[in-house]
Amino acid sequence: MRGMLREDGLTIYGQPARHSIPAGHEPEGRMEATALQKRLIACAHATPAPGTGLCASWVEQAFSRLGLGVVRGDAAHIFATCCRRTDLADLKVGMVLAVSSHPWAMGGRVHGHVGLYAGDEKVMDCVDARVRTVPLLLWLDTYGVMGEVRWGWLGNIPLS
Repeated sequence: MRGMLREDGLTIYGQPARHSIPAGHEPEGRMEATALQKRLIACAHATPAPGTGLCASWVEQAFSRLGLGVVRGDAAHIFATCCRRTDLADLKVGMVLAVSSHPWAMGGRVHGHVGLYAGDEKVMDCVDARVRTVPLLLWLDTYGVMGEVRWGWLGNIPLS
């Protein structure tokens, strides 16, 4: 991130360089999740990476294993149609987190990036043809450099 920071602590794109979780705004923990939310995370763990640059496809495949239908679109489309929330207190297990654009890959500038909130301040996503789990704040700091990260239910189908 060096070279992307301004003196005021914002990125060169005007976004916060470091995110935090304010007291009283903690996201949902895995223990508070419903059975359906927990099943989605189990499906995500069982869904292999479909390939490089296919984060949205991985999320869609994990979600389709629940039998609730298929949602199609790239990360930017998911961001625009499903993700409206920004208060971490609203972040629930199984919600998608997305950005419409990021600077870390050519495809990311055009298509954005999307992951699944796995609970306990962890995010699962598909990067470089592998599924990984990373800390929530690291994910927000990494993908929120160009624009706001937002979250919501994929296909606007609430699981809680």
